[in-house]
Amino acid sequence: MTPETLLQHIDNGKLWTDGSLASLPADAAQAYQTALQVRQLRVVRGEQPRGFKIGFTNRSIWERYQVFEPIWGTVWNTTLSMANEVGECSVDISRMCQPRLEPELVFAMRCTPPADLTLQSLFESIEWMSSGFEVVQSHAADWKFKLADTITDSGLHAHLVVGKSVQVANVASSGEALHAMLVGMSLELMQAGQRVEKGAAFNVLDSPLMALLNFMKALRSCPGAPDVQTGDVITTGTWTDAWPLVAGQVWQSQYELPLVGLTLKVV
Repeated sequence: MTPETLLQHIDNGKLWTDGSLASLPADAAQAYQTALQVRQLRVVRGEQPRGFKIGFTNRSIWERYQVFEPIWGTVWNTTLSMANEVGECSVDISRMCQPRLEPELVFAMRCTPPADLTLQSLFESIEWMSSGFEVVQSHAADWKFKLADTITDSGLHAHLVVGKSVQVANVASSGEALHAMLVGMSLELMQAGQRVEKGAAFNVLDSPLMALLNFMKALRSCPGAPDVQTGDVITTGTWTDAWPLVAGQVWQSQYELPLVGLTLKVV
């Protein structure tokens, strides 16, 4: 499939055919180059990058999806929503392909991180963090894919909802302190008032801050990839499995302080 065809599938929410799957890049490095071409098509037509998503950072689901390393993709002005003051938002899934929900932690960047990437330099580059819901999608039938397929599929990103922000400087004094705080955090994912799954930040490459560090190194090793910019939001990967979405559902995330959870209405 060409980058133009890949973008058409994103726009119309239609599955790839078996024949199309056979034509996708088999190599992760080549898949990122294809994804960057799709990114450029979106820029040309007027969409604006707003940050990045990191996927498959949760090692507890690697075996289930047969993907054993993190991936990344672009978040857009057209795929980003900020929840209201009470943490509520709605998302229209009618043009998404097999959408699923992931509760995550989101960072917003104060500046581009320096070349010397450490937990401390990343901490000093972050403005705030928040709870988030990422809606992911797969154009491969039944979510059966290879690693390179998920990269080619724009990192499986469909939409990101960002909750109430918490200034990182108000809750931690250093990168190590933020990492230590996040390691012990958990959340409950609820649907229709019933608990669906309990998730742990430790699953996300030991902590969302470690996931961010891993991502920055991967991003900067990818030829042609843009660097992180001031104001970018970066969602760091799901704390639970990815759960199928159906119109009419209401989902909630409940985090430990200082994070505030979200309520998502699916339409």
